Amino acid sequence: MKLLWLVKRSSAITHKAFLAACCRCSKDGSSVEYNGRRKHSSADNEHAYVQNKSLPEFISERLQCFEKLRERHEARLAEKVEKETRPIRISILDGTVVSGHSWRTTPYDVAVQTRPSSIHNILGARVNGSLYDLSRPLEADSDVEFLMFDSREGQDIFWHSSAHVLGAALEQFYGGLLCHGPSTENGFFYDIHLSSSNVQGTDLPGLEAICKEIIKEKLPFQRVEVTREDLLELFKYNKFKVQIIEDKVEATTSVYRCGNLVDLCQGPHVGHTGQIKAIKVTKNSSAFWRADPTQDVLQRVYGISFPDGKQMKEWERLQEEAARRDHRKIGRDQNLFFFHEFSPGSCFFLPRGAHIYNVLIDFIKNEYRKRGFTEVITPNMYNNKLWQQSGHWEHYGENMFSFAIEDETFSLKPMNCPGHCLMFDHRPRSWRELPLRLADFGVLHRNELSGVLSGLTRVRRFQQDDAHIFCSMDQLEAEINGCLDFLRAVYTVFGFTFKLFLSTRPEQYMGELEVWQKAEKELERSLNSFGLPWELNPGDGAFYGPKIDIQIQDAMCRYHQCATIQLDFQLPVRFNLTYTSKEDGTAERPVMIHRAILGSVERMLAILAENYAGKWPLWLSPFQVMVIPTGASTEDYAKEVQQVIHERGFMVDVDTDQGTTFSKKIRKAQLAQYNFILVVGEREKQNSTVNVRTRDSTQHGERSLPELVSRLSELCDSRVRNAEEIF
Repeated sequence: MKLLWLVKRSSAITHKAFLAACCRCSKDGSSVEYNGRRKHSSADNEHAYVQNKSLPEFISERLQCFEKLRERHEARLAEKVEKETRPIRISILDGTVVSGHSWRTTPYDVAVQTRPSSIHNILGARVNGSLYDLSRPLEADSDVEFLMFDSREGQDIFWHSSAHVLGAALEQFYGGLLCHGPSTENGFFYDIHLSSSNVQGTDLPGLEAICKEIIKEKLPFQRVEVTREDLLELFKYNKFKVQIIEDKVEATTSVYRCGNLVDLCQGPHVGHTGQIKAIKVTKNSSAFWRADPTQDVLQRVYGISFPDGKQMKEWERLQEEAARRDHRKIGRDQNLFFFHEFSPGSCFFLPRGAHIYNVLIDFIKNEYRKRGFTEVITPNMYNNKLWQQSGHWEHYGENMFSFAIEDETFSLKPMNCPGHCLMFDHRPRSWRELPLRLADFGVLHRNELSGVLSGLTRVRRFQQDDAHIFCSMDQLEAEINGCLDFLRAVYTVFGFTFKLFLSTRPEQYMGELEVWQKAEKELERSLNSFGLPWELNPGDGAFYGPKIDIQIQDAMCRYHQCATIQLDFQLPVRFNLTYTSKEDGTAERPVMIHRAILGSVERMLAILAENYAGKWPLWLSPFQVMVIPTGASTEDYAKEVQQVIHERGFMVDVDTDQGTTFSKKIRKAQLAQYNFILVVGEREKQNSTVNVRTRDSTQHGERSLPELVSRLSELCDSRVRNAEEIF
């Protein structure tokens, strides 16, 4: 569904009217002001952004309400400054220590004192583990870490601030009710609800120009802490914000003002909109409120922004490259897979695509044999009593495919873990069997909304290199170390670098605090001994246990989360899993580790296709060898060569098209990304040899057939990425 704007393209709109519409409201919200700095831009000539009309009435009322709340907030802060200010000690991450005063000194003050040359690059701060605006006063002795755009949290701050800019443009100039506007892994979006009266046309470039005007104003982000009751009054005009407040706010939370926009938000944000040096509105689509198709239809507008214009140019270059590498395009061009409307979200893998799929699974299976994993097979559907016992029905039921069988409800499995719990529990277990490592490539189904299905990256039917490890607490560190070594071995073969994150206990958790703390220490110890840097994600663990998140980086410098290492204290409790202990023969509870390296095989195949741009390494390639005869007299010999290589298990083809010249056959094989091209002429036929070329036009010369097959086997077994170069 296209986004419907309150816009008219009209060259008749005056510059004065445009400025009046883009101005800031005054402090009391009753009038508007413009600081006179803005200059007429070329964008004004290209787009007439708004009708000559007043802003929605609720904006003025909301600003008046906000200013009263701000004055009350500043009065409370002034009282704290007067009564509670005391000297505090402030420690910077690099070891620098400075002094300050509680309720007066801000992270910005500290940055001015300790980072004067780079202060313009600082976006926010982590203070005692919590994220702060640079302008928010410190309340006690503080450990402070400054956040730049090169950090994950710095990008979140920057892109969330940019989402507010987008939200302001959507709300003020196109009408409607704002819903939800978060940062994402690669930018931000904002959802807005538009009534049918908003139907006027579409103009993404116009919206982008408005965002740029807001940025030029260098509007500050102002934070105010507000009670639940005041929030309900502040946002009484917006049913979506009211639902959020009623569901998630118990006592107080924060709101932010940026120009005319006042938004419910925990922050933090950049200091002012001028820190956003480049912004682009990228696309729009339809969405549902709270991802529920029975709820209101929304419009979702996406954007990207950067603190430097050069970064935007590089991003645009990468987008062009990404379009060329899109796995859906590669899948069509190389005849790997397709989708059909009769089974949405479920892929049809053609022979060459199935070859890649199976090679990936065989790769992991070979690693399983080395690492003590035992492969099992479990059912595809279960009675819903299983999912109720595991807790998945309560938390995940709407994402499961369910159906009735003989007055009972069954569901296709969306994950393997409950089935593995049944397998552990089907007979008594002893400490001698631990650690028990169960691996499963079972088919999984998840009821994803049709609007989010996207090639192989978001599907309904998929397989995982899924494994669950049952062990004792004493074995936990060794098992985590083994999982980390496993993922490094696999990702090294693919050529991926990766980042590690430790996600710790969330606010809503299950189990004993002491067990959580011990498990988190074990994970931290394993990460430290692993030898690679890692970041802390406080409070981002699952409710059932802490986890290690892994993000791989591809050739496009994009990050993808595929692997996971999660501890689970709850499923062993829910299924009453026990083993006989070594010490006194009593029943002990095992710890369960959820572990995947590839994650979804479908998604990994998509990532690899784009990472290699369809230029598959030999061991994975569905185009390993092409045999090309130089003429009709050597076609029979070319087919003999093909048969020998085929019997050794390689993907090999022969081109005997007599309507194509020899040189065109060579070029065609190279464009199809065949790793090796074997030319056979009269000389090769007489000598029982082949002449070896590569897709990159390297010529390795004449080789005997046994020598060729032996070398290809060696290169595949070693899984090198540059087999054509080192042949």
